Amino acid sequence: MSKFLYITDQDEYTDHSFIGPLFQKYLTKHFDINTTYFSKVKTKIEIEDDGRIIIPENLKNNIIKELSNSGIDLYEYQFVVIRNSTDLLKEVLKQKEKYNFKVGFRLSFPKRIAKLQTDEANNKKTLFDVISNKIQTYSEIYLINECDIFLPTSFQMKNDYFKDVKIRTFVIPSAIDPDVLQSNIQHEGSEKRFFYAGTLDKLREFETILEAFSNISSSNYKLMISTKDPEYLDDLLNEFSNLRDNIEIHDAKTRNELLELIALADVGLSPLPDIALFNSSTPMKVLDYYSSAVPCIMSNNENNASIFEDNVSAWFTNFDEQSIKEKLEYIISLSKEEVAQVGINGQKRLLDVRNYKRIADDLAHQLNIL
Repeated sequence: MSKFLYITDQDEYTDHSFIGPLFQKYLTKHFDINTTYFSKVKTKIEIEDDGRIIIPENLKNNIIKELSNSGIDLYEYQFVVIRNSTDLLKEVLKQKEKYNFKVGFRLSFPKRIAKLQTDEANNKKTLFDVISNKIQTYSEIYLINECDIFLPTSFQMKNDYFKDVKIRTFVIPSAIDPDVLQSNIQHEGSEKRFFYAGTLDKLREFETILEAFSNISSSNYKLMISTKDPEYLDDLLNEFSNLRDNIEIHDAKTRNELLELIALADVGLSPLPDIALFNSSTPMKVLDYYSSAVPCIMSNNENNASIFEDNVSAWFTNFDEQSIKEKLEYIISLSKEEVAQVGINGQKRLLDVRNYKRIADDLAHQLNIL
């Protein structure tokens, strides 16, 4: 079986819903896989029984050399894939010819571009930032074109930000694990329970969703929120005192805790502003919702429309207060059974088209024909 090294940009304790099922579960049916993570506390490289390699953070800049010094035979690997970090990619490409492995670059999310747009939303973007971004993007494209395969989250992401990448491209979207589906726990109350999970910042304009809730005609709902930005949320809620009795704030520490909370909800929330950054891929929270057959309100964009059907497997909305308000009121008017059926339809659709097992099989085929 061919050996495969996946160099992530993640901390050793990351509870990652993408890397685990795809690279450490389903792809192991095709390759002997090692996955690297970084540690802020460890002082030497450790190889675990499950194939994970934990690397001290201070050794990151010479990763190939340090792996070799630790007794790892890099000549055995047929494939090396780097996740997101072009600094790590640069180090690997220097050794590509020596070790004769194929190199792939995985782009899960354009983090630097996201930061630039967040700075713009906060009025912090400067001309220097814009110029620096263009230079870095040019450099990244050059490095990616030195690889054997490019693995973005969507073709739209590539076309929006890396259209000059010319090498073979295979899209790896976010998906659900068919072996890890949660039961949707139907609560006894008559209210509709809406759930929001994830980041809160100016770029995501969560206040637009709160404005929609504050103006709906019914009070027969709960808005459940779990975020790692509690101070930002508190500041927002100070402006919506009329919502206090309808809001529950949670602090899910792990992904399992988050999934347990989602399973208690009726509807997931994922409307996002109409910008390329958010329209180019399906947010991970959407996959988390549907893993529990919890249907989702999401942005009305081309990416979502290619997967879901409005009012059948999801609910689409434009990102403005009135559109979101009307969609919320419509969902509150539905029976629990009608809402649950949309979740069942959406989960079935994802199992058909966004299934980690199927993606792993297709990726293995792409790698083996390089």
